Amino acid sequence: MSRLRTLPKARDRISFLYFEHCRIEQDDRAIAVFKEKSKFFVPCAAIATLLLGPGTSITHAAIKTLADNACEVQWVGEDLMRFYASGRSGAGNSKRLLHQATLWADAIQRLAVVRRMYIFRFEDTPSEDLTLQQIRGLEGVRVRTMYQQWSKKTGVEWTGRNYKQEDWDQANPINQALSIANTCLYAVCQAALNSVGYSTALGFIHTGKPLSFVYDIADLYKAETTVPAAFEAVSETYFDLDTLVRRKCRQKFNDYRLMHRLVQDVDKVLGFGDEDETEPICFLWDDVLETVEGGKDWSEKEG
Repeated sequence: MSRLRTLPKARDRISFLYFEHCRIEQDDRAIAVFKEKSKFFVPCAAIATLLLGPGTSITHAAIKTLADNACEVQWVGEDLMRFYASGRSGAGNSKRLLHQATLWADAIQRLAVVRRMYIFRFEDTPSEDLTLQQIRGLEGVRVRTMYQQWSKKTGVEWTGRNYKQEDWDQANPINQALSIANTCLYAVCQAALNSVGYSTALGFIHTGKPLSFVYDIADLYKAETTVPAAFEAVSETYFDLDTLVRRKCRQKFNDYRLMHRLVQDVDKVLGFGDEDETEPICFLWDDVLETVEGGKDWSEKEG
């Protein structure tokens, strides 16, 4: 496995690549994607997430190369509307996870994080006197206004966010497009959070889901990325919508420099200031001293 100091940081990687109906093999420190009569080379260290759709086969050697380069792999369904499984390398550092868990487990500190997450989305900082319920109400107004503005700007009719995964075909095109776009964003956020050691399950606003923290973080960026991508895509076509939405999302993520700023923003919201990316050191927890040296024979008498 590659050492942490030799790998590109999450912010320097391409957000995601999606392939379906192809075969993927190892090619030196890269992977080769064979699709029909074409062959594509993908440098593993240059991407954060590899999304594998239906009809995809991948070799053990290719998975090993992706893991060595800390590239997350996600197996998804057609149109990215199903998430089946994900795999990631063991590279990482526990400092962010421990920091996140400490904030999550303390009601006062958790509330402070929640307030910062909501405030992050507003152009004008809400008054500090507002309660969480009042801020949540302002957020609802902001989101409703945002949808209406994009509807007016693109000419796409908007009647509200309404869809059911089990009845996908009954949703109108804009609701389908928003769901596809959000799935792309969730994949990118999940990959970035995993890559630096945060837990995707310990959400502060959302709770009870394996990706609760992913939903927390994705909500910080929907106004600048997935919402405009979805409305612009539907304004151009109703056909092959998933392909166009993914292309729009990739462009929005690139224009917004999402991968460059995502981890920095999360660290700021959570108040994490340790930028040390050296190899993690293993300690043993102690009920008196907090931590003691690991990798030591403690049966030996000291002195």
